[in-house]
Amino acid sequence: MKKTSLSFEFFPPKTEGGIANLRETRQKLAVFKPEFFSVTFGAGGSTRDRTMDTVFEIQDEGYQAAPHISCISSSKAEIVELLKAYQEKDIKRLVVLRGDVPSGEVSTGDFKYAVDLVAFIRQETGDWFHIEVAAYPEFHPEARSAADDIDNLKRKVDTGADSAITQYFYNVDAYFQFLESCYKAGIRVPIVPGIMPIYNYTQLARFSGICGAEIPRWLRLRLEAYGDDLTSLRAFGTDVMSELCEKLLLAGVPNFHFYTLNQAATITTIINDAGLMRKK
Repeated sequence: MKKTSLSFEFFPPKTEGGIANLRETRQKLAVFKPEFFSVTFGAGGSTRDRTMDTVFEIQDEGYQAAPHISCISSSKAEIVELLKAYQEKDIKRLVVLRGDVPSGEVSTGDFKYAVDLVAFIRQETGDWFHIEVAAYPEFHPEARSAADDIDNLKRKVDTGADSAITQYFYNVDAYFQFLESCYKAGIRVPIVPGIMPIYNYTQLARFSGICGAEIPRWLRLRLEAYGDDLTSLRAFGTDVMSELCEKLLLAGVPNFHFYTLNQAATITTIINDAGLMRKK
């Protein structure tokens, strides 16, 4: 019987200590036999070299690496160079995003939206890459409407995206309603839930405010009540995320993508407590 499929997202470390920590984290998460490890790409390509170094190291260790590639501030020539480098390393999967606009940025480069970059990658490389794109169950904060946001996802899929990974969410109903809306719109590719463990409420509230992910009132008030007691907050947050993942699993969701923040312990607990690796 096929097991549930997992994947894990990392950010490229800046220091030797960070590199060592990520190697340790990667080995701990590798026991779950992930489909791939993805590596983020900083605003405006600010982590390009570190992203590539991390991706190549993962690939050399025998795991499938999936580099993020974003269009903000990127030229066609730069993208072609990246694609060729990844093809030479036999990397078969990309996470294609618009990317965050760096503070003070004026020019967006040769691509304005992720769909433009998806089209260009297909034009340059055919079916070489499995292309993941972003999806937003609670809708992108810049979207004109919920319907427009779903239309945007459909355009990315129609242009060549093979699957999508969602922004994190804490309301399973939002995810299931989003899936239903996507199906009605004719979107048939896998839409994998993105799972964000709860480590720090202040940090989470800031991230959520930027990306438009809702923290339900009941959850926000519980997290706020812990104050500086991070140990208790994380224990509670782990229980919340284990229950969320278990609900998704029981509903038949086959794939899960974890935003790790380069940490393994809490995610390991969530996977085990939710029974994600039991045979289906």
